[in-house]
Amino acid sequence: MKKFGPNLLIALFLLLMPLGYAAYIYSTLDPNKQIPTHFNINGIADAWGSRETIFLGPGIMAAVGLFTYLILSNLKNIDPKRYKAEDDGMFKKFALFMVLFLSILGVIITQSATNNNGNITKILLPFIGLAFAAMGWYMPKLHQNYFAGFKLPWTLENVDNWNATHKLAGKVWLYGGILQAFATLVLPNKIALIAFLAIVFVMVIVPTIFSYRMFKKGNHINE
Repeated sequence: MKKFGPNLLIALFLLLMPLGYAAYIYSTLDPNKQIPTHFNINGIADAWGSRETIFLGPGIMAAVGLFTYLILSNLKNIDPKRYKAEDDGMFKKFALFMVLFLSILGVIITQSATNNNGNITKILLPFIGLAFAAMGWYMPKLHQNYFAGFKLPWTLENVDNWNATHKLAGKVWLYGGILQAFATLVLPNKIALIAFLAIVFVMVIVPTIFSYRMFKKGNHINE
């Protein structure tokens, strides 16, 4: 593996963008400026810190993004499951997608921290919903592995169970994510958060139940 291949350079550039944006915003802030560090259920800031805390959100996103990228782009070296050669390129693309997602998340957190009149709920939740939808598009393409997807005992044990579960999960996450984005944009904040979490529950429980029932039927879909 090339230590500093083009994908890694792109990932590093994306991860540094939120930190660069935070540095630019920091230079324009009054030294006594208070930065929101927590938001309540209505999306309104209810805890504050010094202006240096503007680097906290993008810094965490950068660290998580780099770790995620390194794991996903090197699965063929660390995953004990039989690894298919064609997965390598797909996982590297998925790794870049996760980096892009976390980088945009870092920018959103920074922008919300300096916009006292903004409502983070109306920006953050729709964005996450669309990210879930994009993950749903990826899911049917995932082959068995221990790091991404529905890593249940039954899916890891049987390839047919894995494929069928992720085919269903892909549809559930795609449409569920789109529904989340729409619902959180149009509903009042508290109801939007409840709807978002309820849809997340459905997105997780439906493929899980399907996978278990398929396992109980001997890993045959139609029986």
